[in-house]
Order: sequence, then C-alpha cells, then structure tokens
Amino acid sequence: MPPTLSLDRFSKLPPSQRGAVVLSVAVLLVLRARLLQLPREIIAGILHRTSSKEKISEDELAVALQQVYVKEQDGSKTILVPHSRGVSKVNIVPTPHNELAADKKRFPLASSTHKPSLDKTFLDQLRAILRIGFRTWHSKESMILFMHSFFLVLRTVLSVGVARLDGRLVRTIVSADGRGFLKGLGLWFLLAIPSTYTNTMIHHLQAKLSLRLRTRLTRYTHDLYLSAAPDLRYYRVGQEGGLEGVDQYITSDISAFCDAFAQVYGNVLKPSLDMFFFTSQLSRTLGVRGSIMLFVNYYITARILRAVTPAFGRLAAVEARLEGEYRAGMGRVGRESEEVAFYNGGGREREILWRAYLRLIKHINSIYKIRIAYEWTEDYVIKYLWSAAGYALIAVPVLLTRRRHISVQTDGPSDHQVVDDEVANRTETYISSRRLLLSLADAGGRLMYAYKDLLELAGLTTRLYTLLSTLHSSKPLPEPESKGDSVALSHVDVAVPSNAATGAPLVLVRDLSLSLAPGEHLMITGSNGVGKTAVARVIAGLWAAHGHGEVTRPKGKKGVFVVPQRSYMVAGTLLDQIIYPDSYPEFLESGHTHEELMEILAAVNLAYIPGREGGWSTRKEWRDVLSGGEKQRMAMARVFYHRPKFAVLDECTSAVSSDVEGRMYEHAKSLGITLITISLRPSLMKYHTQLLTVNGDAQGSWMLARVGTAAERMGIDREIVSLEEKLAEVADWEKRVTELSKALSVQDK
Repeated sequence: MPPTLSLDRFSKLPPSQRGAVVLSVAVLLVLRARLLQLPREIIAGILHRTSSKEKISEDELAVALQQVYVKEQDGSKTILVPHSRGVSKVNIVPTPHNELAADKKRFPLASSTHKPSLDKTFLDQLRAILRIGFRTWHSKESMILFMHSFFLVLRTVLSVGVARLDGRLVRTIVSADGRGFLKGLGLWFLLAIPSTYTNTMIHHLQAKLSLRLRTRLTRYTHDLYLSAAPDLRYYRVGQEGGLEGVDQYITSDISAFCDAFAQVYGNVLKPSLDMFFFTSQLSRTLGVRGSIMLFVNYYITARILRAVTPAFGRLAAVEARLEGEYRAGMGRVGRESEEVAFYNGGGREREILWRAYLRLIKHINSIYKIRIAYEWTEDYVIKYLWSAAGYALIAVPVLLTRRRHISVQTDGPSDHQVVDDEVANRTETYISSRRLLLSLADAGGRLMYAYKDLLELAGLTTRLYTLLSTLHSSKPLPEPESKGDSVALSHVDVAVPSNAATGAPLVLVRDLSLSLAPGEHLMITGSNGVGKTAVARVIAGLWAAHGHGEVTRPKGKKGVFVVPQRSYMVAGTLLDQIIYPDSYPEFLESGHTHEELMEILAAVNLAYIPGREGGWSTRKEWRDVLSGGEKQRMAMARVFYHRPKFAVLDECTSAVSSDVEGRMYEHAKSLGITLITISLRPSLMKYHTQLLTVNGDAQGSWMLARVGTAAERMGIDREIVSLEEKLAEVADWEKRVTELSKALSVQDK
C-alpha cells in the first residue's frame, strides 16, 4: 500500500480516532526497545548465572559457612550466602558515623501524648524516615520509585485511550460500519499489549519498592541498634530508653511500614491521576453544568466519608503493640522452656499466653466491628451514590441539548448525501462517558479506601519513628580514662541507670574507691541483690559512673573481658563458641590454630567436645546441646583465648566442680590475667589478693581489705563466732521440732 494512500485514510479518520491511533503508536515506540530487549536480557541473565555459578564441594561450602564474610579494601563486607551448591556474594556497606550523627537532628523524641493521625507531625515523621530510604535521587530506591510513577501515569493514559476506543467500537456497530469496526478491533488488541505489560510492571515495582525500602531501613536500624561501645544501644534502649519489644519493631513493624508505604503510594497516586485525567476528559463532554455537578459530588462524598472514618491509625498502632506482646510471650517460653518444664509450668504459661492472645483478638474484633459501619457507608456512597450521579451526568448533554433530530445510518455516506449520525454520536458519547465514569467511580473508591490506608500508615510511621528517635536520643557512655594497665575507681557512686519511668537513679554503692594493678586479684562478695554485679558493670563500662568520681581501665577487648552469670552461646559452629565475639576471618588473621583451641578446651576440661559433637565446623543449637557446667566452662575458654589483662568473672563457675574451678583459676593466673571475681564461695578467696564486701545497707557502705590481713582474719573470726552461736542453738531447735511433731500427731487423732 502506498504511503500516500495510508496518509489519506488516516486524515479521513475522525479526530478522536486519530488521537487513539497516535497514542497507540507513541506507546509502542516508547516500549518497543524495551519489549524487544527484555526477553534477551532474561535469557542472558539466566545463561550468565548458570555459567558463573561454580559448583563447590562440601568442604568449600563448609568453609563459606564458617567464614560468613570477606573484608573489602573500602571497609565494606561481602557476605557469603550459600545457595544451590554455590555461594552468592552480597556487599554490605555500613552506615557512616557522620551520617548517623547528621540524622539525629531529624529524630527528636516524639511526645508520649501524640496520637497517630494525618497531621503535620505525621508528615514530619514520614519525611524523616523516607530520607533514610531515599538517600539520593539517583539511588536504586529512587529509580524504582520513578519507574513505578511512570507506569502509573502510563496506565491512566492508556485507560483514557481504552475508554475512547470502547466508545468508537460501539459507534461503528450502531453505524453498521464494518470496516471501522475491524480497524477499531485491531487497535483494541494493539492497545492491549502495553496495557497488560503496564499492569504487570506496576505490581512488580510495588513489591520491589517495598523490599528495597525494607532492606535499607533494616540495615540502617541494625547499624544504629547494634552499635559498639560507648553507645551500646542494644543494651541500653530497654532500660534507659524505656522501649520494650524492640524485636517487634525491627522485624514486623519495618516490614509492615514498607508494605503500607508502597501500597499507599500506588493507591494514592494512581487514583489521583485517574481523577484528574478522567475529570478533564468528562468536562469536555458534560459541559459547565455537568462539571459543576461532578465537583459537587466529590465534595459531598469527601464530607460524608470523613465524618464516618474512625481513627484507624491509633487502632493499627495498638494492634502492632499487642501483636508484639504476644510474640514476646511465645519467645519467652521458647527461651526458658527447660526452666518452665522443671516447674511443670506449662499450664500457667498457657494461661499467660492465652490472656495476651485474647487481648489481641478482642482488639482485632473491635476493629472489625468498627469497619462494618464504615465500609457499609463507604460502599453505599461509592457504588450507588456515584452510579446515580453518573447517570445524571451522562444525561446532561442529552437532556439539555436543543437538537432533537435523530436518524439511523444504515448505508455508507455518499458524496451527494449528508447522513445524520446523531444516534451513533450520542451512543459513542454515552459509552465513552459511561466507561470513564465507571473508572472514575473506581478511582474515587480507591482514593477513599486510601484514606483508611493512610491512617494505618500513620500508626506504623509513629511506631517506627519511636524506635529510631529513641535510638538516636541515647547518649553515649562516658569514655573511661586509660592510665597504663590498671583498673581504678575513684569516689564513684554505683547506681542503677534511670529513665523517664523510674526517675532518679537508685544508688547501690556510694563513694567507692579501689585500685588494681596487674596481678592484684579482687574478689567481690556480699548478700544477694546488694550491687555486686552493678560494680562489675561500671568497671566494664556498661553503666556510667555517678557522682564526681572517675573510672580508669585499659581500653579495647584486650583490656577488660567480662564473663556474665548466664553463659551466652552464639549461633554458629563449635569454633565460634570459643572465639566469640571474634569472627572466623579475625580468627584466621590472629594466627591462632586449631591445636591451640584444643589446648584451651583441655584447660577447661572440655577436650572431648569436638569429638563428641562432630568437629569444629559443626552447627548446633549450643544453648540446648551443652549442659550448664559445659556452657560455663566454654565461657572460661573464651577468656583463655582472648587473654585480656583483666577478666571480670560474675559467678560464672557456680555449676562447675570445685577441682575444675580451681584448675581454671590457676590457669588464668598463669596466663597473666588479673581476676575480678564476683562470688559467694569462700573457697575462691585464696585465688585473690583483695576482698571487697558490699554491705547492701541504705548508706551504700562497703569494705575493702587485703586477703590475709588482720582485718580479713577479724571478719572471718566474726563469721566463725556467728556460726558457733547458731550451732549452740541446735539442741533447742530439735527440742522445739519434737514438741511440734507431738502436737500435730495429737491433732491427727
């Protein structure tokens, strides 16, 4: 067909049909390159992954599992993720400290009385969070958002084209124009290609945007939460920050926020574009009166739905909190299952969990009841009120027009006859307007539904902002002075840290002063709950020193190493249990060997563990595999591996036999480790040179004496006298027991 003939036919098309043809051609030109390249890219990607993924042996896979990551020259780390008998590498760049410091001003603490709603506070909180998710305009997240927006706009434009093409097809049917019908049908199938592709990409990009945002926010929160000394936010946020259920915030709330934001973005932008484009298109057909009625309909709908909309934001925040409480209860039972089993407390724990679950379910049921009235009103307004308004608006150009001449075209137009196509034109106008009004009603409904989603997003934003603002508001602990290889406390008040709920700090020990040089071993004793562990926390730097005193200790991991009362077993291999908190790459860099680790296990009487459990690379839930005594000895093995200058042992050998305990203390001293022991066992006194006794009275008094001095002997003599006085009363106690037994036997008769 000659080009001039095609141009002639195109010029004879009505203006609206020419617009649809131009739109379809433009869309195909825009997407042509992408549509042609997409299959090639998919095939090339599959071939590349297939060819580049090297099959590795079981030993190499075990090494990858053990190594975990590889340090890069720029300071980042490449995580090794085993996948399909291969290893995928994911580069992780930590958030710079200056970036965290710059973000702190954007996260002031929120008021405790603030209720989630669509106000300026919500916008400020959302803007602060999105600054983390979209760092720069050329980031991957920003590019995904841009592509998502592009396809949302494209779908609206295509919807207008489909509506007009729908009217054109009906017009050709009414006009009995077979050739025009076939052309329109061809355009219909042609327009379906970009339409279906656009819908698929919108759903894909929405899910991709949510996932990228979650990854960005999770990495940022991990860098902020799992901070090293002197911040230690993961340790202090619960006690000093007063924030409970942090695991719920980081795992569930971040995911829910990202899903809600990605969904709300599409649910707000797309209906808004539809409302704008469809209204502008309908205004050309409806005229001034119809346009005024259209906007009056918008106003009435918005006023009705705003009046009946409940506080979904506050309800969503309460639901997230109750969900976190129930999850925390389940986690508690899992962690303390053995203790619960010893007490046979399954029934009691079931009651506690059931009560937490019922609180959650009752709240969810109350939300469902609230939604009944809201959704009934919403459906009535959106479906029926808008449909009735649509019929009225479509009738405006027909009922108010002055022209009433109607005729039906049965034959094609000739050069000598002008055929009145009024019926076909009105039918086309009706179908196009009807299609646009249905789409407009759907857009209005989704926009009203989006208001509810926005309120829920406000609740999730408040929770996530609370987490980030609390973490940012945590002040770093004061850095201790380092004066050689010594530990010293000078006029220090040992007090429990305070927060907004507890008020002023509770002082346990007042004006404490002591000094330990290398080889000066200290034993801290006293009754339960008097503050012995609190002294260790101040020495280790977990708690700040109160009063006007100062703390001096060697810096770094080689300075002071603490072994707590509860032995912590890290997730990983058997080797990881010994070298913790070092990683496997750091173990390789240190130059240690497996033979040295075996000697360390022999020193704590655990040399049989590697053979029993299957070697150094064995992965198990070591918290459940090892017994209480084995876990405590494994913790002492860490001390021997790291060889710190000072080791704080907080009753960490209570489940170890006395002979093994003595050998471990002697071995620690032979390695040059200065011991600071917290214990009530008198048998450990011989391994120390100083004794600190915390009295636990209201004055926070204490007594420091050297082991073997007159003061220590005097204290021992006083204890012996006290025990002898109690032994002297044994005969009286036995006599009283006999009398009570006789009295009980008489009552039984």
